[in-house]
Amino acid sequence: MKRETITLDNVEGLPLSDAVRFGDLVFVSGMVAFGDDGAIVKGGIAAETRQTFRNIERVLAKAGSSLADVLKVTIILTDAADFDAFNAAYRALFPKSPPARISMVAGLTIDARLEVDVIAGVSGA
Repeated sequence: MKRETITLDNVEGLPLSDAVRFGDLVFVSGMVAFGDDGAIVKGGIAAETRQTFRNIERVLAKAGSSLADVLKVTIILTDAADFDAFNAAYRALFPKSPPARISMVAGLTIDARLEVDVIAGVSGA
């Protein structure tokens, strides 16, 4: 199988790829809610959730995939009190047949309320 590195313009010399496509699977690195200006979006956990998944969508599209192809999601929240509001925003992204998921609370090294990574299939592959 062929291994393909997927990188947008935002890894800033970090030792990681935005994603790796291996065969019919795409493994997306942890994403946060960076907006176009390079800062974490304002507006709380719902706004961060939407922006984080927009960023994931961009990476998936470059790899030939989409949110509809997401199989597994890992969620890291920095505050357990955000769980219900996060779930409401997340439910809108995956209204039917949501992917498998794990959620946890932990500290992050940047000023974000959540980090998300996904594993997705590739449409039509």
